Amino acid sequence: MIRLYKKLLGDAMIIESLLDTDLYKFSMMQVALHQFPSAQVEYQFKCRSQGVNLRPFMDEIRAEIHHLCQLRFEEEELSYLRNLRFIKDDFTEFLGLFHLPEKCIEVSEGELDGEISITVKGSWLHTILFEIPVLAIVNEVYCRNTYPNLDLSEGRKRLAEKIEQVKSATDLSSFKFADYGTRRRFSRVWHDEVVETLVDKLPNNFVGTSNVLLAKQYRTTPLGTMGHEYLQACQALGPRLRDSQVFAFEMWAKEYRGDLGIALSDVYGLNAFLRDFDMFFCKLFDGARHDSGDPFEWGERLIAHYHANRVDPRAKTLVFSDGLDIPLAMEIARRFDGRCKVSFGIGTNLTNDMGVKALQIVMKMVRCNGQPVAKVSDEPGKTMSVDPAYLAYLRHVFDLPAP
Repeated sequence: MIRLYKKLLGDAMIIESLLDTDLYKFSMMQVALHQFPSAQVEYQFKCRSQGVNLRPFMDEIRAEIHHLCQLRFEEEELSYLRNLRFIKDDFTEFLGLFHLPEKCIEVSEGELDGEISITVKGSWLHTILFEIPVLAIVNEVYCRNTYPNLDLSEGRKRLAEKIEQVKSATDLSSFKFADYGTRRRFSRVWHDEVVETLVDKLPNNFVGTSNVLLAKQYRTTPLGTMGHEYLQACQALGPRLRDSQVFAFEMWAKEYRGDLGIALSDVYGLNAFLRDFDMFFCKLFDGARHDSGDPFEWGERLIAHYHANRVDPRAKTLVFSDGLDIPLAMEIARRFDGRCKVSFGIGTNLTNDMGVKALQIVMKMVRCNGQPVAKVSDEPGKTMSVDPAYLAYLRHVFDLPAP
């Protein structure tokens, strides 16, 4: 079967290693193994780009997913993971037996014209690694079919311009950024070249990548802590819905004992985050991550929150990762220079800035243990739920405004 697929698609499949994903998937997966091993979940794919027809590519996507589900961790990959300070031995033992279960994922036609449906159902522990490679597969299949004659010259030109922007910003000698672009990359080959180039050309500014395989390959730092799905799952796994954000932070601290201490702030919006992120969490966590809403307002409010809780914000790190490009990241860095530590995760603008419109696709957890879960973003377009009644209840419980 694999030989047939490779004959149809060429020798190289899109995903050739289970490390070709983002680090935070492993950090959340380890929590699932130790704290929530029996959790059952459902993920759904959504394309936010209007007028895109993905149906002609369904067979290619299925073939790539079939290949993905045949992959196993190699011993040298497990050895690399073992050497990460926060990865525990029993987790790598589990990964040595792991593969993605093909029976848990279904690709079919969506309800609207041109839409496709990708649904994942099963054990959280066994399905958590689907999201990133599946999104990378959809992106690359779409790009190679839609832009078959597009070479990498435009991407290289734009990447060189970004590098020059960083080098010329002499007032921002401490400017640091990372690659967060696995899920929406133009192609695996281009992603590889981007990281290799940034490691070589900006050794003092480029601090790492979320992609574990490329971090290993280019000896840079793999980066990532928690994602939205972790806090969403805790809506079903915690003792009480109103306390689910606090429960999520407490269970994270129980697992990592102060390591990987960047708290995600936008699952319930900033107001709800600040209510729950009390003095204990302000002191315990190394900082917080912004992923929706106005980054300047968010930073100002978080710094004020640290001061109100008698914590010096200069000792904390604010991570920005929402729709960034280099100029915006630099503007944010200038605003908060000397007031706190800042870092930036740049995704699509690094790995899919090729002069053509990039797909806006996501794959979100929508249920955990049979009940709906949701993210209520400070940007209405990023709110995602399959149950409007549950979403309204969630807004009520967390005292969130109506959209």
